[in-house]
Amino acid sequence: MTAVYYALSCVLGYLLGSISISILISRHVFHQDVRQSGSGNAGATNVARVFGLGAGVLTFLGDFAKTLLAAWLGSLLGGVIGSCLGAAFALIGHCFPVYFKFKGGKAVSAGAAVGLMIDWRLFVILVAVFALMALLSKRASVCSMACAVVLAAGTPLFTKEPMLIALAVFTGLLVLVMHRANIRRLLRGEEPPF
Repeated sequence: MTAVYYALSCVLGYLLGSISISILISRHVFHQDVRQSGSGNAGATNVARVFGLGAGVLTFLGDFAKTLLAAWLGSLLGGVIGSCLGAAFALIGHCFPVYFKFKGGKAVSAGAAVGLMIDWRLFVILVAVFALMALLSKRASVCSMACAVVLAAGTPLFTKEPMLIALAVFTGLLVLVMHRANIRRLLRGEEPPF
């Protein structure tokens, strides 16, 4: 029966993660598809770039909340393992949403929720790293990738739970993989600033 609960955690996580806040806001508030503007990404940064800071913050909060909800439901079904599965599949759903032709975001806002889920102090560090890199690089992709590395490398300082460490590493790697086009642009010196 435990396997059924774990599987349900995965399914619920993926379906929740597939709710793309950026697409819903852009379609129903601004009557556009954010994926057709700016960087073409369905994430908070592109929403802020195209529709303003308020819309970007709302997108961030929605993506953040859906990941925490997936983790919480998973924890009710399967404890720590269920929580980690719920969060991991919410991240996958965020990047590849079933409701929106599998074209979603880059797991940054959703990944930030993983940091809070692991330890509030880690989340504070991630916010500080993002702010510092924003000042130094002026590029959202650099901020996001720096946070991904800090999340993966820093989690063992706050927990020895193997599933949480695995979730942090998975999240960090997913964010980096989703930023592969940004990495190529950075190497060519073509990545736009904020």
